[in-house]
Amino acid sequence: MSESSESGAAPVTAGARDYRLLVPREWFRIDLTQDRWRRQLKTFVEKQADGRQVPAELTRNVWATLRNTAEAGRARGAMEFYLLTLSRNGGLPASLLVSLMPPGETPADPEAFAEWIEVREDEDGAGREVGVVDLPAGRAVRVVGPTSFDLHVVLPGGTGYLTLSFSAPVVGMSGPMLRLCEAIAGSLSWVV
Repeated sequence: MSESSESGAAPVTAGARDYRLLVPREWFRIDLTQDRWRRQLKTFVEKQADGRQVPAELTRNVWATLRNTAEAGRARGAMEFYLLTLSRNGGLPASLLVSLMPPGETPADPEAFAEWIEVREDEDGAGREVGVVDLPAGRAVRVVGPTSFDLHVVLPGGTGYLTLSFSAPVVGMSGPMLRLCEAIAGSLSWVV
């Protein structure tokens, strides 16, 4: 990991101004707090198809899926969207969506939040592993599914959660990909 990213978004909490996250250079960063995010996303998709024999329909589908993911993320407080293409055929990339989850939407206590997620899992049968872990940045609810890995890290002062949502639709969330995502999450630190 070689790049450090500061969100540049509005203050995270009273206890921290911002956060830092180390993300490998190969991951393309899109700032969802700026109006130019669609153009950045379009650039990413075009670069992935450039010079490859990628069907136009696949490129359109990837663009639509990523755009919808970014729009839905923005509606839920997403600030950054990172993309890493592992597929040579222009398919969906691995991604990381960084979001701010304000207090009140979920239980403030990580253990209660993990239990809440497990109850919801039982309802939809997603087959995820849910637990609470200690990271250098603080307590976090860890949720691992077949192609996803979410960490909900308690904000300083307990004023909500910073959520790191990883997705690896092509390679799945196991082995080297899971270890990479855990390393990125472990690099999270607060700027006070």
